Amino acid sequence: MTGSLWAHGGTYETWAAFLTEWAAGTDAAAGTEGASGGRSDGAGLPALRQEDFAADTWDRLRLRLTDALSARLQLCADALAGALREAADEFSVGRALAQARSGLHPVRALANHPGLPEDLRPQLLKMVDDATRSLQQDLERAVESMVSEGGDPRHVEARRRTLRDNPLTAVTSAPPPVPTARPAATGGWSYDPTATGRRRVTPP
Repeated sequence: MTGSLWAHGGTYETWAAFLTEWAAGTDAAAGTEGASGGRSDGAGLPALRQEDFAADTWDRLRLRLTDALSARLQLCADALAGALREAADEFSVGRALAQARSGLHPVRALANHPGLPEDLRPQLLKMVDDATRSLQQDLERAVESMVSEGGDPRHVEARRRTLRDNPLTAVTSAPPPVPTARPAATGGWSYDPTATGRRRVTPP
């Protein structure tokens, strides 16, 4: 099967449809089927094998993957920013951080999807975890800026403690979940899939 045929159906189209829906955050609740016909956690997606695709098709699929991950990271960052703006107290801030961590789990799960080549998964996980660490650092810098702006020391210390007790980076030390249905063994990628085509996640 040539890459050009895959680009118009089969494995490529299945993944492309899923990624389009998933990246927009319009996938259904976990365990249900969305418009792409697959589970929202990606269970049941076919394994990707390099030998089934032409080089340019591999590149397009790589960009779709990194763009989808970046889009969901951006959605998480935007949702967190909105929740923090509306937070009335530290309890609300802690809840917003907990919800943000919940939103990061499916992003890490897709990066570690068993249908992806074994040498691709750690690179995608690193991309997601680096963005998560960067977002956490920006949150911490925002707290320190409150000091320079003359914020109430008690409020600053309370916010610092909330961030310390509810770090986004807690997700990076946990094994990423994987879909229940594990597809067949995959092939490998011969180049860095995260070298291009990435969008910057803008922190709140």
